[in-house]
Amino acid sequence: MTSRTRTRLIFAFLLFFLDSTALWAGDAGDPRRETSPPQARSIILMVADGLGMANVTAARIHKNGPDGPPLFLELPQVGYQRTYGADGIVTDSAAAASAWACGEKFNHGEVCLHADSKEPPKSILELAGMKGKATGLVATSTITHATPAAFASHVASRKCETEIARQYLRITRPDVLLGGGWSRFAPAQPDPCGASGDLLAEARARGYSVVHTESDLRGAVERGASRILGLFAGEAMTPENRRTAESFEPPLWEMTASALKTLGRNPRGFFLLVEGSQIDHANHRKDLPYLLGEVLGFDRAVKTVLDWLEEQPSRKDSTLLVVVSDHETGGFAIHGPRKGLTAKGGSIEPGWSFTGGDTSQKVGHTGVDTPVWSLGPGSSLLNRPAMENTEIYRVMKSVLD
Repeated sequence: MTSRTRTRLIFAFLLFFLDSTALWAGDAGDPRRETSPPQARSIILMVADGLGMANVTAARIHKNGPDGPPLFLELPQVGYQRTYGADGIVTDSAAAASAWACGEKFNHGEVCLHADSKEPPKSILELAGMKGKATGLVATSTITHATPAAFASHVASRKCETEIARQYLRITRPDVLLGGGWSRFAPAQPDPCGASGDLLAEARARGYSVVHTESDLRGAVERGASRILGLFAGEAMTPENRRTAESFEPPLWEMTASALKTLGRNPRGFFLLVEGSQIDHANHRKDLPYLLGEVLGFDRAVKTVLDWLEEQPSRKDSTLLVVVSDHETGGFAIHGPRKGLTAKGGSIEPGWSFTGGDTSQKVGHTGVDTPVWSLGPGSSLLNRPAMENTEIYRVMKSVLD
């Protein structure tokens, strides 16, 4: 082969490569060839407040042994998110939940409302309601606590829990509200925003079935109540590991099942937030039995959702389920046992980060990334490393039909 022939062949190859690249790029950018995101009739966002991967490992070992199956919350699609807020690497629940609910970074304490803003963004719950979908909030803390509040209220401070309750009833009107905190609906004095009054009476006047016990909740669901306000404690609900057979408070899995039965009657679908709030509390207090009870209680609520999805194939095809933690609390670690294996039902040797030698001192949040598990339409969009927590809002919005 002569040098001239070789040059011509190389030149022809380059032309072919460039033409092919241009064609591929043009096809990829052709809007006629772009695929629309999958659509979800319903979205269930389950929040394990303060959960880190070491918490998951400890609960899995305790429940299933070191070589046992995963927990139910460990769904097929998994990514992880950056948790930092607008004003710091270490966030709080208000700023973190507001990033999911409203798609923007917020400062500590802000609930889907920037302190210098008068025009709050619409939350994903509000967008779902505008589409005619049912909406609900379930939590084991006060139902007006920072995480649920971000989805159905807009306040500059998370401390304004009676104002949050007022906005629930008068503005966003979720169909189902289940958790603790009846004291926030009938406060002895105004909250920091000045809100007060008998909001329990107002809830009844606005068509809510107001219930305070597990049996009353079951009765309201069986009667087909379309709006339910369940407040089962004055403050946060009783931790899982301290409940007795005589407890009148429904566990998280039963509140979840009740919400699914009620919201599932809407033919247009629903948006539901379920929070295992006290995983965070247990880590703050460095209390292993408390922690294991809350993680496994939350895991049973996830199983309740998975069982509900399995009841009808169409539900699996039309429901996006996301399980996520807003931030990690306590710097929890598994320190042992260093030799041998802990048997199923046994325990591990825990450790938490703290300053100084006082083991009674509460620990705070950390700034580490947290896992994002998901299942259903749009879940593949969350199977990514180091995504922003605001990306969860964008994915939920994009699949909301």
